[in-house]
Amino acid sequence: MSDRVVRAISSDGLVQAAAINSRALVERARLIHKTLPTATAALGRALSGASLMGHALKGEGASVTLQFKGNGPLGTVLAVSDSEGNVRGYVAQPGTDLPLRPDGKLDVGAAVGHEGTLTVIKDLNMKEPYVGTVDLLGGEIAEDIAGYFAESEQIPTVCALGVLIDRDQSVRSAGGYLIQLLPGAGEDTIAKVEGGVMAAGAVSSLLEKDDDPERLLRTVLSDFELKILDSTAVAYRCYCSRDRVERALISLGAEELESILREQGGCHMTCQFCDAVYEFSASELRGLIDGLAAK
Repeated sequence: MSDRVVRAISSDGLVQAAAINSRALVERARLIHKTLPTATAALGRALSGASLMGHALKGEGASVTLQFKGNGPLGTVLAVSDSEGNVRGYVAQPGTDLPLRPDGKLDVGAAVGHEGTLTVIKDLNMKEPYVGTVDLLGGEIAEDIAGYFAESEQIPTVCALGVLIDRDQSVRSAGGYLIQLLPGAGEDTIAKVEGGVMAAGAVSSLLEKDDDPERLLRTVLSDFELKILDSTAVAYRCYCSRDRVERALISLGAEELESILREQGGCHMTCQFCDAVYEFSASELRGLIDGLAAK
């Protein structure tokens, strides 16, 4: 099945949920950034979580950015989603790979770091983006996203994200779910959600057996009657272009461009998200400088 985000609401209107199968987009990210298994798992979880959050945004051109800055060897983990759930991202140290935890799972928490911050930036095409920062709860990504919703948006949230790596280091399965309680939900609703999550088990194992995100939601929320709101194909998608890179160079100003021209004779710019390289010759840089001078 192609990567998809499915959104649903319970028939009683007390629970909203979304699930994603993201195997292909996480594998695409692995190939672009040449990540080792622990880094792949961390980036894959962040991309999956960002896609679930981005898909819930309203308004064309809206986006959400998740920036995990922990004290682990991975450094910054960053994921950006548009309002359709298409994502891009990177890890600062893609070659990070740690020994497995005692339970045999990838040690994402230690790689990200048990201390640090998660910053969420929501750009809704208003004057200023919304920015919220919370302390990491352990660096496992999903718990940190749930903690963000509870602390910054006061929405009780359950988040589960998983990436299963094959023996050849490729992505065997990836995805997860985001479940949120709506106003009016009481203790009985909470108990039903918690019971379903516990009974369902590890999300990566569920997706390995069946990668349909709708069935994932129906498995985890088996005590609820669900109404499916939409199902959307998602992908790893970078929006870089030569025009955008050129505008970025122009924003540096004539003085900085003159310095680059003098010291390097030209420049090449590499996109952090897709590793595309854009070359600018000495004559092209001179053209940008002359253009600035003519304004």
